[in-house]
Order: sequence, then C-alpha cells, then structure tokens
Amino acid sequence: MTTVVRGGTGPDAASGPEDRGTTRITDRVIQRLAGRAAGEASGATGLDKSVLGMKVGGRGEARARVTVDGDRVTARVSTSVEYPAPVRQVARRVRELVSARITEMTGMAVERVDVEVAAFDHSDGGASAKPGGRGDGRRDLE
Repeated sequence: MTTVVRGGTGPDAASGPEDRGTTRITDRVIQRLAGRAAGEASGATGLDKSVLGMKVGGRGEARARVTVDGDRVTARVSTSVEYPAPVRQVARRVRELVSARITEMTGMAVERVDVEVAAFDHSDGGASAKPGGRGDGRRDLE
C-alpha cells in the first residue's frame, strides 16, 4: 500500500492543493524507518545476517513489518537485546523510539508497535541464545 500525504508548509503552502501535488510514502519506507529506529534504542542490537537460514556473519538492522491503513501504522519489530540488559525496558525504548520516529518523519499516527526479542547478543563473541517460554522460541512480555 502507498500512503498519500496532501498539503504542506513553506513557500508552496499558499498555493492550492492541486498546484502542490502529492507525496507518496510507500510501506517499504515506513518499514525501513521502523527497523532503523529500533536499532537506535539503547540495549537493542540488530539481528544476525543470514541467507536461506544460514548465518553469514555480521549484524543487520532489526527486522520490521508494517501495516498501513490510511494515515495509521501498526508495526512489528524483531530485534536482539544486549545481554544482560533488562528486556522489558529495552522493548519499551524500542516501542517508544519506533513510534516517535515514524510519526516525526511521516506525520502518520502509530497505533501499536509489537516488539519481538529474537535473540540475546552476548558481549563474549556475539553468540545468540533464543529466549524460551512458549515452546516456539518466543515469550510474551507485555
């Protein structure tokens, strides 16, 4: 889905909407914003890079999926947390930063940001360990 934002400020704001044109923000752009913002949160790190499920070394950005409905966004972010950082606090920071960054850069309202902690990032060589709990490698925290 592509979102169309009409209007604006600045020198062109005095002219009519038909003269200013439209700005299109694709879902992919919002998805990239969410992934980058999640990586900026203190205690959060990106995910291991992989090809066809095999780790290839290095860290990528947090993975994000977004659903856009008009000017409303729902995001799901998957990231790693530095061990032994408090997971709930890191998830809260990720949620707040992703929401603020999307709103700030697109003007869209963020309805919800779900955070999935996919791995712990150990400082002793970057080994990852999946959190347990539900039998599928995930655990609901909030």
